[in-house]
Amino acid sequence: MTPQKPAAGPIEGTLSAADTVSSSPYADIFRRAHGFTKAQEARASGFYPYFIPIQGSDGTEVNIGGKNRIMIGSNNYLGLTHDPRVLAAAEKAARDYGSGCTGSRFLNGTLDLHLDLEHDLAEFIGQEAALVFSTGFLTNLGTIATLVTKDDAVIIDKLDHASIVDGCLMSPGKVFRYRHNDMEDLERQLNRIEPERGRLIAVDGVFSMEGDIAPLPDIVRIARKYGARILCDDAHSLGVLGPRGNGTPAHFGLTKDIDLVMGTFSKSFASIGGVIAGDAMVIDYIKHFARPMIFSAALPPYAVATVHTCLNIMKSEPERRERLWQITRKMLAGFQNLGFDTCTSETPIIPIITGDKEKTFNFWKSLFEAGIFANAVIPPAVPENACRIRTSYMATHTDEQLDIVLETFGRIGKKVGIL
Repeated sequence: MTPQKPAAGPIEGTLSAADTVSSSPYADIFRRAHGFTKAQEARASGFYPYFIPIQGSDGTEVNIGGKNRIMIGSNNYLGLTHDPRVLAAAEKAARDYGSGCTGSRFLNGTLDLHLDLEHDLAEFIGQEAALVFSTGFLTNLGTIATLVTKDDAVIIDKLDHASIVDGCLMSPGKVFRYRHNDMEDLERQLNRIEPERGRLIAVDGVFSMEGDIAPLPDIVRIARKYGARILCDDAHSLGVLGPRGNGTPAHFGLTKDIDLVMGTFSKSFASIGGVIAGDAMVIDYIKHFARPMIFSAALPPYAVATVHTCLNIMKSEPERRERLWQITRKMLAGFQNLGFDTCTSETPIIPIITGDKEKTFNFWKSLFEAGIFANAVIPPAVPENACRIRTSYMATHTDEQLDIVLETFGRIGKKVGIL
């Protein structure tokens, strides 16, 4: 008897898997996905500002649909993504070590490149030791979830980055949140914690949607009073703040008062990855117990080489950082003189407050059509009725590009009713 060939699809007259689930008396795990239509509606209306494919870039300008647009939505603060020295280092590392490590740092994924970078980052940040993760998000997840046990508490600013929030969710400890940069509320939350609990204050050095700086001197004073350790997330600060671009603690002269400094490589370091720096024994503990470290593939060689080259440029060319701050002052003053609300910004992250979603999407689309690439930010990334266009700047932006941005914002701001 000749065996029958299996049918290529569902057998005629039978129910598909989807039909079976939909007719079941039990709840369908896909019900929320099937009910989510807002993105499709926004795409159909032409007011969808996310997942836009960039077809080419030189850093300060990107090509989309055959048209160049000025990029003011990137975190490439020092403008190093296209630096020939960076690209050459990445290419050499790929040729010498291959395209990836294909394994965890814990097993076969540690290269001498990783160790050299960790040594130099620790020295740059001003800590005893450093540990490199494959993304910045995983760095916060791994650090917080590893250190904060069920007998501990973690205290966070309400506007901290999602990676800090998710690290808290992954930890079994109690979580307390204080109002943004409100030191009275921070102390109030610390007062609520039982004395026998260990305490970790986790705070952004520069807040990614507001562009303001955490009041680290006050946080250090309060932390000492309550026996709390401090983790400063310097994702948007390394390369930007500090006398050498070495971060928020250095900016305030508090390097030795901050227990852990976290950084990412997807901003000033022009790559991908993250680092946690601190006491050598604490870093060694994280290395051996952080699940995102143990169960993630190591940062690939070309990325490590990119970061290390950017670090060397950062240290040897302070004029890049000086140019970035010159641009920051120009754009803050320019937007404010036009009448825009720049929130509490004091860094190269300059939000333009728009209020509701409809105005935000209208403003974004008009800017995009006029040749400006910025970011439309809506809840849950920001509070309700605090929607904004998030702009950020690079040391490589030209004055001509910046003048075009200000003129375009002013003209379109009036047209869409923001001004």
